[in-house]
Amino acid sequence: MISKSNHLCNDPALKQRRRELRRNQTEAERAFWTRVRGSRFHGLKFFRQYSFGPYILDFYCPTRKMAVELDGGHHNQEENRAYDAARSEYLLAQGIEVLRFWNHDVLQETESVLARMEEAIVSCRKG
Repeated sequence: MISKSNHLCNDPALKQRRRELRRNQTEAERAFWTRVRGSRFHGLKFFRQYSFGPYILDFYCPTRKMAVELDGGHHNQEENRAYDAARSEYLLAQGIEVLRFWNHDVLQETESVLARMEEAIVSCRKG
């Protein structure tokens, strides 16, 4: 669902969809959320299912302007790869860094996912 509203962040037109997504999290989203909620990850506040422009982001940290997207196998389909690329391009144009991780990696290689996020945060501080 893409909203045509003038709201850049958390468009009220997308509120119900954001709620549905929070209620129906994937296993990877639940696992990731337990690691970053309540400012547990480097003291940074993350939000779940945060809308920015016409898109709903899996996780967003406004302090670092960082979106974290957790992708299942359907993101490997050609049409979804094109959608994800356009979405990432839009977010980058808004100054938002997009980090993408496969659900499998979040569940099986959690520490390496968090280490990659930490690298992105450190490189952002240096730059």
